[in-house]
Amino acid sequence: MPSIHYIHARHAVRQFLRTNWRGVTIGVTALAIFCVAILLLSTMPPRAVAMATGPEGSGYEEIGRQYRSALQGAGVQVRLVATAGSLENLALLRDLRSGVNVALVQGGSISAREAPELESLGTLFYEPLWIFHRSDLPILTTDDLRGLKVSIGPLGSGTRMLSLEVLKRNGLDQQVGELLALAPQVAADRLLAAEIDAAFILASWDAPAVRRLIADERVGLTNVPRADAYVALYPFLSKVTVPAGVGDLGKHLPPSDVTLFATTASLVVRKDLHSAIQYLLLNTAVRMHSGIGMFHRAGRFPAAEGIDLPLSDQAMQFYKSGLPFLQSNLPFWMASLVGRLLVMLIPIVAVLYPMVRLLPELYNWLMRSKIARLYGELRFLEDEIEAGAGVANSTQLVARLDQLEKQANQLGMPVPYASMMYLLRNHIAVVRDRLKAH
Repeated sequence: MPSIHYIHARHAVRQFLRTNWRGVTIGVTALAIFCVAILLLSTMPPRAVAMATGPEGSGYEEIGRQYRSALQGAGVQVRLVATAGSLENLALLRDLRSGVNVALVQGGSISAREAPELESLGTLFYEPLWIFHRSDLPILTTDDLRGLKVSIGPLGSGTRMLSLEVLKRNGLDQQVGELLALAPQVAADRLLAAEIDAAFILASWDAPAVRRLIADERVGLTNVPRADAYVALYPFLSKVTVPAGVGDLGKHLPPSDVTLFATTASLVVRKDLHSAIQYLLLNTAVRMHSGIGMFHRAGRFPAAEGIDLPLSDQAMQFYKSGLPFLQSNLPFWMASLVGRLLVMLIPIVAVLYPMVRLLPELYNWLMRSKIARLYGELRFLEDEIEAGAGVANSTQLVARLDQLEKQANQLGMPVPYASMMYLLRNHIAVVRDRLKAH
């Protein structure tokens, strides 16, 4: 059986809730909003991301530095991870323990079936497969590489993957004298020192190794006359032309137009990368890659092309209609915060608005229903009195009337309903007088 202290405490709580229901409602609502705010703020964009680039001194590394500088301006730190190239980048992206969630990847490196956890933010620029050779060697096509010492890129690089495919297609994979796994800068050094005969380098026109070799008289650039065939066999490739003299007009290097085939570099992310970071990367890509280039017109890149992997939802939305309103009109972190607050407030307001309107009416109905119930019992007593009651019945009616009056006194109605309580007591007194008169 509950103790007297417990009964008194429960009564005190009920009394407090009855008399302070508005304040309690506001307090509970504020607490709910605070909890939801903590939950949603915990889903704000990360303060730092890791980006896999490429070998030291490569074009990928330079592009990674540019992204790092751009994102730092928005308050996001970028940790650059040097790798051998695209294949290692993909391996790091797929490994949750690596912490890498953004990477530069060349076309033709992977398929969506192999990596369902990855998505693309679009293509950024062309990457021709440059086949440089010592200018004192008569190398006119890839067929002339037989028996020579050739660098095809380090293990884990996209250069090595594509170079081996080219050699295999031409039946040269077993006929080249020696295949070396050299990074672009090392390959350039050794080629200029005549320590190797040729070097495959998959990189953009702006890559330091490319710009260095194409402007040097000791190095020639191999023409690919059957570039159209490669494009037909490998849909991720495109045909490009290097104009004569573009390396050095004074020295007329290269001496004639050179046809190459090129893949495209994509910006690849994990699917779980925060949408705000994806929009930040996409906006940065537009600023960095939308200008005119050696092999493309202005506005060609970044492009909504899912060469190997499907575009993310954010990328499709971005290429269709640009940045969302908040991201295009507010600083990055303010836009993220306002967006999260709107996500939080809209459902809360949608629930609270009708609740705030209905609660007073519901409370009023509950209070009035309590009094109405007693009025109903009083009416039954009054009907029995009118019907005429004997002495025994009169005694029962008096007892019932006393019980009804006791219930009315124990209701403890809030002050706004005090007048109704006084009126009920008066009516009980009237019925008691009539009962006495009978």
